[in-house]
Amino acid sequence: MVAYWRRILFLLLASYKLFLIECTTDEEVPDEWTLLHVVEGQIGAGNYSYFGLNYDGKIILQMQCLAGDADLYVSAATLHPSFDEYELQSATCGLDIITVPDHFSRPVGIGIYGHPFYQESKFELQIFYDKTIYDDPYADASFDPEDVEASQKKQGQMPPDTSQEEKPVLKDIVIGILKLILEILF
Repeated sequence: MVAYWRRILFLLLASYKLFLIECTTDEEVPDEWTLLHVVEGQIGAGNYSYFGLNYDGKIILQMQCLAGDADLYVSAATLHPSFDEYELQSATCGLDIITVPDHFSRPVGIGIYGHPFYQESKFELQIFYDKTIYDDPYADASFDPEDVEASQKKQGQMPPDTSQEEKPVLKDIVIGILKLILEILF
């Protein structure tokens, strides 16, 4: 009986260790990302460290907890984001990744919060520039008032077909209501 419980305890501890290893493994960085800056630091329980981000473009923040658990908060509105005031947040175990869109006004505030469960949390924050170019489906669209006016004239010349489309819908609604009334009565 004792051997049985030892096996179960061993399996639980092994699975927990496997979970911790999977939780802290490094992700591969895509070729489209360029490393701009690396910040290593430590933060006490329940405290914040703040950074300002001045890089333009689409920026990727990737934070790996080396010890403890730190959470990442980002804001374009304040340089001191917190868990009460932020626009982007990542609070996972191990690897935290946030994509800062290029339309955020600079400087962007970055807050790193040390989880109170750990006396001290150590982290490594990598800042990447994403040079991936996305096709804008509206980039070729233009506004030409003459085209809009010509389109409106063509629509004004066509006879309206809306009354023909509304009749079958109205007919279906009336038939549905009559069927419902007949089911209730009989």
